[in-house]
Amino acid sequence: MAIISAFSIIRALSLFHLTLAFYFLTSPKTIANQNVVFLLGESMRLPTPTVFFKPSAATAFTAVILAFLAISDLTAVSLPEEYAYIYWGTQTPVRLVFLFAITGYTYMFKEGGIFAAKGLGYTPGAGEHLKNSVVFTWGFLELATWFWVFVTLRDERRQKAYRLIEKRKAEMERMEGMSL
Repeated sequence: MAIISAFSIIRALSLFHLTLAFYFLTSPKTIANQNVVFLLGESMRLPTPTVFFKPSAATAFTAVILAFLAISDLTAVSLPEEYAYIYWGTQTPVRLVFLFAITGYTYMFKEGGIFAAKGLGYTPGAGEHLKNSVVFTWGFLELATWFWVFVTLRDERRQKAYRLIEKRKAEMERMEGMSL
């Protein structure tokens, strides 16, 4: 049995998103200067974008998106348990695939990466601004957290099924005892 339930992890992640939204709106430099961002960025040889050193339209939009995500996740985790398990059971794998794609793209297509385009005819594409330490750190930490949620949900679902089987066995034994 898990020490922390999947819904507790989702609530904590939602509150973390609200905190990030606040900092992206008021002081994005605080996020860009975090040790984990620096450590992961340097270890993956990703640049730290200078756009995060002062509030801008991009950081404000990022704050709005994170706040929206946090509020919608807090709402969804407050559903009745049977609906919440169905929702998060389908939502979690989708988020994992998306986050794996973003994190993988950021690392593999960076300058000097495995699939980096080179040559005289190279023109930067639309995803060029995703190849930085802040995006990679966000994607990596989110990926790890959502994988934790996924594993915990599977464990909770297995335990719930086991309890249901035990309950039905007990009911069957009680019914057999009454018929004799």
